[in-house]
Amino acid sequence: MSAAPRTVRLTAGPDAAGQRLDRFLADAIGTLSRSRVKALIESGAVARDGTPAREPAEAVRAGAAYTLDLPPPTPARPEPQVIPFTILYEDADLIVLDKPAGLVVHPAPGNLDGTLVNALLAHCGPDFTGIGAERRPGIVHRLDKDTSGVMVVAKTQLASDTLTAAFAARDLDRAYLALSWGVPSPVAGEIEGAIGRDPRDRKRMAVVARGGKPALTHYRTKQAWHAAVALLECRLATGRTHQIRVHLASRGYPIVGDPLYLRRIPAAARGLSDPLRRTLLDFPRQALHAAQLGFAHPRTGEKLDFATPPPPDMQALLDALEHS
Repeated sequence: MSAAPRTVRLTAGPDAAGQRLDRFLADAIGTLSRSRVKALIESGAVARDGTPAREPAEAVRAGAAYTLDLPPPTPARPEPQVIPFTILYEDADLIVLDKPAGLVVHPAPGNLDGTLVNALLAHCGPDFTGIGAERRPGIVHRLDKDTSGVMVVAKTQLASDTLTAAFAARDLDRAYLALSWGVPSPVAGEIEGAIGRDPRDRKRMAVVARGGKPALTHYRTKQAWHAAVALLECRLATGRTHQIRVHLASRGYPIVGDPLYLRRIPAAARGLSDPLRRTLLDFPRQALHAAQLGFAHPRTGEKLDFATPPPPDMQALLDALEHS
């Protein structure tokens, strides 16, 4: 049985008035970093006078009663778990794999095991725990849980440092396939817009006017059906959270099946037959696949390039569209 969360209760004194909430709580508790407190605030773990307080920058009110629900402690390190995954390439420095949709990359609150990291620990052995961050060994980039496709994982510190730098500098070649509602106009181009937390829903990202990070996505339409659905190839000039999903949705072309950024039945669906419309609307995840990844080998400098086709569920959508 898991332990219950521990609740910290604090009343703000006059000298705390006007401070940022995350700084006030971090200083008052003393055992949590400000970044950790900020994450707890954004997750809904903090309340002011019984009302959720979700803005880390909120000004503290003198006399207000604050509560912070601390989740129970989690194991310091992930445990090895035998979970099958498809390996495209492996040597002493790295693994290239085809991540299935539904697999979380690394442990986090709500997904403490059953992740790719747990699988990698079982596959690589105990030495793997020393590569990169303790709770995310070997992870130099990530894909969302329900995004499938090509990933590279570092097995040595050299590979971790070199690949991390390559991703930061965008010194590699990555292409995604996305199935969007609507056909973009123009059919090829770029979407630019800073991405930050959606002020109305902290679980979502959004294109924001201020406070976000610059983001640029290049796209081209590979195929379109009935002027209602398009298969897009997307390439990232930056690497922001949910970038492709947010940028396409911001232009009115949300990804089919996206549980966060597709909030209503799109107008483009009206022109499809009932069976095809239902098939697309019932797709249970974002139809987004990391189709291609190319990079220089961190030790030899050799150019490596890997590509995988869409997984069966996404391919079934494409087949249904082809026969419509």
